[in-house]
Amino acid sequence: PALTLAAVLASISSAFAGKADVIDAKATRAADGSYTFSVTVKSDDTGWDKYADRWEVVSADGKVLGTRVLAHPHEDEQPFTREQSGIVVPAGVEEVIVRAHDKVEGNGGKELIVPLPN
Repeated sequence: PALTLAAVLASISSAFAGKADVIDAKATRAADGSYTFSVTVKSDDTGWDKYADRWEVVSADGKVLGTRVLAHPHEDEQPFTREQSGIVVPAGVEEVIVRAHDKVEGNGGKELIVPLPN
C-alpha cells in the first residue's frame, strides 16, 4: 500500500512538474482606475531554454487584460515577485484570473482568482 501511494503521489507531482504556478497575487487600484498587480510565480526555471516567460491577468471569459513579460530566467530566485501597473479592467468586473506561462510548458500551472478592490 505504501508503494502504491508513493507511485500515485509521484504521478500527481509529475503532472504539474514544469508548469509555472502563481502562488500569490494582489491588485491595487490607481487614481486613474487602472490596476497594479503584484504577482508571485514559482517555476522550475533551468535557464534560457526553459523559464516562466510571462504572467497574465485574464477576465472570466478568457480575454487577456494585461501581461507582464519576464525577460529572463529566475533559476536562482524562486519564487519571485514582479509588478505590472496600468492594467485596465472593464467596468463591472469584480475579480480576475492571474496565470503564469512557461516558455516550454505553456499555461497550465496553478492560477489564482484575484478580487479587485474598489
